[in-house]
Amino acid sequence: MKFNKVVLKNGLTVLHEKRDVPVTTVMLATRFGSVYESEKEKGIAHFIEHLCFKGTKKRTTNQIASELEKVGGNLNAFTSEEETAYHVKLPSRYLELAMDVISDIFFNPVFPEEEIKKEANVICEEIKMYKDNPRGHVMTEIKACLYKDAFGMSIAGIEKNVLSMNREQLLNKHQEFYCPANSILCVVGNNYFEDVVKLAEKYCVSQNINTKKHVLEKIEFQNIKKTEKRESLQQASIIIGMHFPKMNDGDRYASEVFAAILGEGMSSKLFTEVREKRGLAYAVKTELDMGKEYSYIIIYIGTDKEKTKPVIDLCIQEFKKMSEISEKELMQGKEQIIGNSDVESESSDSTTLNLILEEIADKAENHYKYEENINKVNLDDIKRLAKVSDFSYFILTP
Repeated sequence: MKFNKVVLKNGLTVLHEKRDVPVTTVMLATRFGSVYESEKEKGIAHFIEHLCFKGTKKRTTNQIASELEKVGGNLNAFTSEEETAYHVKLPSRYLELAMDVISDIFFNPVFPEEEIKKEANVICEEIKMYKDNPRGHVMTEIKACLYKDAFGMSIAGIEKNVLSMNREQLLNKHQEFYCPANSILCVVGNNYFEDVVKLAEKYCVSQNINTKKHVLEKIEFQNIKKTEKRESLQQASIIIGMHFPKMNDGDRYASEVFAAILGEGMSSKLFTEVREKRGLAYAVKTELDMGKEYSYIIIYIGTDKEKTKPVIDLCIQEFKKMSEISEKELMQGKEQIIGNSDVESESSDSTTLNLILEEIADKAENHYKYEENINKVNLDDIKRLAKVSDFSYFILTP
């Protein structure tokens, strides 16, 4: 494994990890996500992501997919709080094809007028899909309990916003954020850095040269407890959420160890106490959503509607008891997440994503110091996090 990094003359950041396996992942990301959106334009980053697949100046929608699929490639994209990324995984020998196609959809989409209304309807159906799914719904709602609007709103936006967006508005926003100086290219696979740089200089060119500083929307904390009732459900879905250290905060790595010991896997505190000892739930786990500008930990539980209060009380109790863990438990927790990271790193797409997330937060090189930083976590760090007392919850119940 060999890591390289360079910033091109046009401002594009290029990250590269060389691997001796015949598969490559190419990811091209813009530092643009829902953290930059006001209430009125909430959902615009996600809408643009959809539209970038609807044709370019030289490719139709079908050509975009078929050119990569016919050589075994998989193309996809995602929008999150702080970035929108497009990625393709394919045999390493087709690197130039991947760079050509992904740069084309990223920098040169045409946003056909006839596709905008149609895709708005598609996104509205996506919003409904997540709302109809109990687990998807509570995951969306806990963020709204932890943060005021606009940040607390769903990344997909609301139907009213999506349906009101027009081509000029969408194109202007694309031109503002999809410029080389605001973008990161990451390539992980069996390709040489010199070739990656040459292809980036050839294909990652754009008329979008906006270099103004992008302003974040204000992120305001809150803690709300909310219950929603819905007919024809058999189970209550509970999400408990707490504000936690961000990626650049001193306790970032302690947060990851804390979350693992508390609720990741069948050996975790919550799984043992909630499921194994008491049989109160089938699903119980923690997740950590962490970025440069925000961070929160959640506990998810699916249980009988009559047991929601004792389950919440038990989870909060176990959270607080994290201050009592032993040195042995801490070492086991560190070994667990270092091992998880090693296993995850086998996948080039996981490594590509992690490198980009680290670059957005600070610098990609931090990815290679993960084990070192995890091993620095001590019991006092865990005890400090266990003192967090304010929490939100959202319950979707029959």
